[in-house]
This record gives sequence, structure tokens and C-alpha cells, in this order.
Amino acid sequence: MKERNTVHNEVDNTYTSFIDKEGNRILQIDTYGSNQREFRGKISQSIQFDKDSAQEFLKVIKKEFNI
Repeated sequence: MKERNTVHNEVDNTYTSFIDKEGNRILQIDTYGSNQREFRGKISQSIQFDKDSAQEFLKVIKKEFNI
């Protein structure tokens, strides 16, 4: 775990859901660079979840936010 964390500036994001070649649903979240970036509107990062990784991520969210 990182020892030093800071709150990031807000950026735009989108998500899409699609079926991969093996028939599994994939959720993809894309973030876009801040307005100060050279190429505005360009995807900065993407993260993809299949069912198993989404379930693991939900466990983390529930734990960290006491949901």
C-alpha cells in the first residue's frame, strides 16, 4: 500500500460494457486528461473488470466505506 496519498483533481470519465471473445462481460472505465493536458479529451487511463475482478473490487469498496 502506498504511504503517501493526495486527492487528485476531478477529471471526466465514461464507462462501457461489452462482451469479450470468450463471451464474458467486461466493464471498462476510461478517465480523460485534465483541462491542463496537451491533448484534451484523450483517454488517459482505462481499467477493465471481468466478473471476478468486479466482485473483488466491490469487496474493497464495501470494506473501505463500511457499506
